[in-house]
Amino acid sequence: MLNRRQTLQHSWAVATLLGTAGFLPFKAIAYDKAAFDAKSVSAVLKALGASAPVASSDVTITGPEIADSGVSVMVGFGTTLPNVKRLLLLVEKNPSALVASFQINPTVDSQFSLRIKMNQSSDVYAVALTQDGKAYFAKRDIKVTIGGCGE
Repeated sequence: MLNRRQTLQHSWAVATLLGTAGFLPFKAIAYDKAAFDAKSVSAVLKALGASAPVASSDVTITGPEIADSGVSVMVGFGTTLPNVKRLLLLVEKNPSALVASFQINPTVDSQFSLRIKMNQSSDVYAVALTQDGKAYFAKRDIKVTIGGCGE
């Protein structure tokens, strides 16, 4: 019987072998460093080559009006737009505006929910980027009583 440590060691060894043999999709772990390092919503969209965003009822975002703590805020977002290639979640007043980025294709459900950290009360944006470079967004103002980003 394997203990936890042995199981993790074996899993790491198998993943390493598969990775060096070319069987693991390295693109899945790639990210846009410039976009994640950007400090503002407009800088994120510029780094991703998107046009100026337009408000759309086909992009949705949900979350609490008031979050007791910015350490863990549940946010849901998605889109029903056709030809979406990427779905972004951005928090305007966080140290890094881009919180999440999902590659979308017809086989991926474009509705997500996750817990995020928020530094302070801020507008939170869900942005859908289409294949033709257009950007559509929905916005929600979330008030935070205690910040969660350590600043």
